[in-house]
Amino acid sequence: MATRTSSASRVTGLLTVLAVMAAAGGLSACTPRPNGPEPVATAFFTALAKGDTGAAADFSDHPALARAALNEAWAGLQATKLDAQILGSKYAEDTGSIAYRYTWHLPKNRTWTYDGRLNMVRDEGRWEVRWSATGLHPSLGENQTLALRADAPPRASVNERGGSDVLRPGFLYNYALDAKAAGGDLMPTARIVADTLRRFDPTMDAQRLAETASSSATPLNLVTLRQADRDAVAPAIGNLPGVVITPHAELLPVDDRFAPDIINQVKKSVSDELDGQAGWRVVSVNQNGADVDVLDETPGAPAPSVTISLDRSVQNAAQDAVDMVGRKAMIVAIKPSTGEILAVAQNAAANADGPAATTGLYPPGSTFKIVTAGAAIDRDMATPNTLLGCPGHIDIGQRTIPNYGGFDLGTVPMSRAFANSCNTTFAELASRMPPRGLTTAAAQYGIGTDYVVDGITTVTGSVPPTVNLTERTEDGFGQGRVLVSPFGMALAAATVAAGKTPVPQLIEGRHTEVSGDTPTITPKMVDGLRPMMQLVVTNGTAKDLNGSGDVRGKTGEAEFDGGSHAWFAGYRGDLAFAALIVGGGSSEFAVRMCRDMLNGMPPDYLT
Repeated sequence: MATRTSSASRVTGLLTVLAVMAAAGGLSACTPRPNGPEPVATAFFTALAKGDTGAAADFSDHPALARAALNEAWAGLQATKLDAQILGSKYAEDTGSIAYRYTWHLPKNRTWTYDGRLNMVRDEGRWEVRWSATGLHPSLGENQTLALRADAPPRASVNERGGSDVLRPGFLYNYALDAKAAGGDLMPTARIVADTLRRFDPTMDAQRLAETASSSATPLNLVTLRQADRDAVAPAIGNLPGVVITPHAELLPVDDRFAPDIINQVKKSVSDELDGQAGWRVVSVNQNGADVDVLDETPGAPAPSVTISLDRSVQNAAQDAVDMVGRKAMIVAIKPSTGEILAVAQNAAANADGPAATTGLYPPGSTFKIVTAGAAIDRDMATPNTLLGCPGHIDIGQRTIPNYGGFDLGTVPMSRAFANSCNTTFAELASRMPPRGLTTAAAQYGIGTDYVVDGITTVTGSVPPTVNLTERTEDGFGQGRVLVSPFGMALAAATVAAGKTPVPQLIEGRHTEVSGDTPTITPKMVDGLRPMMQLVVTNGTAKDLNGSGDVRGKTGEAEFDGGSHAWFAGYRGDLAFAALIVGGGSSEFAVRMCRDMLNGMPPDYLT
């Protein structure tokens, strides 16, 4: 007999709605004729949508097989809900089919939608689902079921200002020794393992390894290696009985020499943001649990990469410069126009003190004359052209202040006293300021302000109010209670360059919290300081920087019991920097270190 298809009997919509209508006493005028298969299909889909696999299976010709298959599908997909929809039907005498649309709701708000066809059969006047795997999915074979597979999310990298990676997804490989798995080969394995891994742990001893592994309830941890080291030792011990190798996904530095302390801090700060969106697949699985085919796939999406402000060319040049110094040496570089931290470099000797470049506090010596001179200008005590005394020694209160080596310039403009670093001149100026005068002035350069910069720990410095004339006098040339970090002095130089104190930043898009007094440097301070700082290089104590471009700054030699620190703080174009050699003596050594850094950078960088 010819197949009959009725558009009037087409059923659409969610079957949960149909079930309610049926329970209410029948379907509407578009209800299919009672001799068709749709009412039974509707009941099957309604039970299936509720997760009642037993009730759904009872509408089939093989309830036990159907129930087992439906249970496996729900479990394999980890489904939380199913929406089933009838798209159409057709039947001829005792056979028919129902076009359906399934929408599975899977974990993490995932959905999987597809169309299929459910075969129907009429037995002794009663319609049933003719059970087959295609009742779950049209591509599913017999003895197969559905399973959800999650793919690990791709991890993003961290790159520096120039775009190259500084942190990249990779693996660390943990090596362990399992005595039970090694069995009778434990001692031979231990000997080879100890000989191979001794380069990473010189204390490794074969006998001790074997004994410790034998008494351990779990595999004995040996060492964790990076990819290159793992590749080097794998041929020797990778296949030995009892050696257990476990890879762990990790974010790894591309270059161990590139600002290691900061990169480690950045890693801790951004690691939770680098995981992308996991991909997932729905697969068909055979009776042995092996994947047969991919029925649907959504690839993972990587998270956007994170950018930090460190610039590889500046960082490498600064690192090379400090590495040429035997004493503790450090350089911090900042971009004045934006506050981006471009470089933080320390040599191995300085690393023993932790992140000294950004948190270490030291007397700034004559670099602090930037603050004292600015305060004098702001208070109308002097201009760069004001004639001031620069005697070899000066007595103020109970303190005798000498110039370095006792040099005496007589009466000179403040600009020359600044360029030649006259202690006596700036001690006298400071002595006439109020107790909080230099404290307020230093805050205009960011010194004393607390910056919470995401990805790096910073301390600018401390300039407490003075309690007597002697303290105020000594503070004027950076030898009293004033303490400043290289980061703080770099920020001060950046303030003069920019005409305002920049807010330091390391991780792109992260807000920096600022607390403390932040008065603004005035235009007349900036206009007065810039030519004086230029004169330091062209005709003053930093002549070694002549030929390195339009560099402006201030040298400093800060005395302490047993020696002195060598300082330079300055800027060239949109690059500000501060350099310190702890116990380095004359400031000329800090000046030369800055020259080495500038010479190691691309020509005309940020000029």
